[in-house]
Amino acid sequence: MKKLIFKIICILFPFILLISACNPPAPTLWELANENRDLLRVSTIFTAQDVRDKLSYGQGLDSAIIWCKNAGVTRVFVESFRNGYTADRETLINARDSFEEAGIEASGCVTTTQMGKFSSAGSIVSCYTSEETHKELVRIFEYTASLFDVIMIDDFLFTTCECEECQAARGEKSWSDYRCDLMNEVSREYILKPARKVNPEVKVINKFPQWYDSFHLRGYEVLGETESYDIIWVGTESRDNDFVNNTPGLNTPQYESYFIMRWLGEIGGEKTGGGWFDALGTTPKTYLEQARQTVLADAREMMLFSYGGLNRETNTYGQRQGTGIANIEALKVELPALFELAELVHRKPIRGVLAVKPANSHPHLPDTVETVSRDKEDAFIYDFIGMLGIPLVPSEKIDMNADAAFFPIQILKDPEYRDKLSRILADKKPVLITDGLASQVENVDQYENLTVLNVDGDPKNLLRMSREELKPIRDRLLAPFGITFDAPSRVALYLFGDDLYVIENFRDEEVAVTLETKSPVKAQIKLVLPVDAETRYEFGRNKLVFNRIPPRTLVAITYK
Repeated sequence: MKKLIFKIICILFPFILLISACNPPAPTLWELANENRDLLRVSTIFTAQDVRDKLSYGQGLDSAIIWCKNAGVTRVFVESFRNGYTADRETLINARDSFEEAGIEASGCVTTTQMGKFSSAGSIVSCYTSEETHKELVRIFEYTASLFDVIMIDDFLFTTCECEECQAARGEKSWSDYRCDLMNEVSREYILKPARKVNPEVKVINKFPQWYDSFHLRGYEVLGETESYDIIWVGTESRDNDFVNNTPGLNTPQYESYFIMRWLGEIGGEKTGGGWFDALGTTPKTYLEQARQTVLADAREMMLFSYGGLNRETNTYGQRQGTGIANIEALKVELPALFELAELVHRKPIRGVLAVKPANSHPHLPDTVETVSRDKEDAFIYDFIGMLGIPLVPSEKIDMNADAAFFPIQILKDPEYRDKLSRILADKKPVLITDGLASQVENVDQYENLTVLNVDGDPKNLLRMSREELKPIRDRLLAPFGITFDAPSRVALYLFGDDLYVIENFRDEEVAVTLETKSPVKAQIKLVLPVDAETRYEFGRNKLVFNRIPPRTLVAITYK
């Protein structure tokens, strides 16, 4: 019997090999992440406290490496300093080398919190006028540059200090002008110069936060800092929101992640690296939307903050910070499809309505106000416009060749805005402006191609517009692109190149959507996220009708 079994195995073995060759096992997430790392890299960060608590012993380091591979993480940022704590050199070196040996690239990170002289506004951020702070910056960046060839700076490189030293130093300047000048100097003299002195090969990344409309008030001067730093990154965080019930503190539109990544990407060009998002104030549905918006914005990398936070449900103070464990499990499921989405949008030019946000521009009237309120006038209004199904092309400057444009109060920063606006209107191009800007423009009623959007002092009001109110506005703005779009608010539209539409439903209920084209197209659904979502649709020669797009679902449509 044994001989018979052996003969059967010998006869069947070549066929088994042939079947195995025809049906190879699906690649693991780690293998897939490595195959796509040049298209979209996935990274995470170990804070200085994580380095101390998770990476300072063998089992913790081994667990971290396994976790990274299971999550498709191919690069880690190992932090040397945060909240007044400097991680041990030997621990940093061992962690760096261990990750590298495991095939995971290791870079450095610094979070400039609780260091030097504390700000008059509190101990988290520093007084950057102080020589004490300058000395501490030099120490931290010389130390980190001696260990890593790439250093990320988390988004606490700002100041709100109004101590006597700062007041004396600013003289007659406004606070925003003083802080922008100060942080440009601090970046050059006390971060970049000492880091490059120790390690001439070092690349320093400045990660900008997501609150782009108040950058200048806190010293984030995006033009000067982008020029100085080797690479810039973007905070693409958004939060769970409740626009229906107007719950305080929860109203950050998901589109903000896309807008700021595209806006800073237009400023930074090839210097623009990745998008960084976290689990704070999220559930899996909004966590995945952060990832999708980051990928739609053509980020080269997405950072999952942070290893420690994604392995617990509460922060160190016991407060609920998001569903970190559930979020990362949901991301693992969607990651293969996110690589597909990245391939679809990679390097494709975006089309749509020009949305100009000049650097250091203010969203309130008068523009000399030294505060920004998210719930007032045109603050962060671009995020809400994108949630209305108006595809935006974010820009720092007015492009006179644009086919359609949206201008809010922020455009007042451009000293030539009146002349440029007049020329665009004279060319009969469709223009949308806010009621706040309309109060500063003469003869707004004389242009048939000018639409005034009633923000009524709070951008959230826009999301209460009905689809009947939205349709004529969209029809006018999208006419130059040969399409019309009929959908309720909180359904976004993106136009990529000349062969890709993306529609994303951010609502908690299914929606019916119609996209009509002036010219006949042959369209097909290329990708749906989440991958198990079921859409119902009917495509004709000039009309794409979605009878059902499920809640919190993205659909990518290719066409010819």
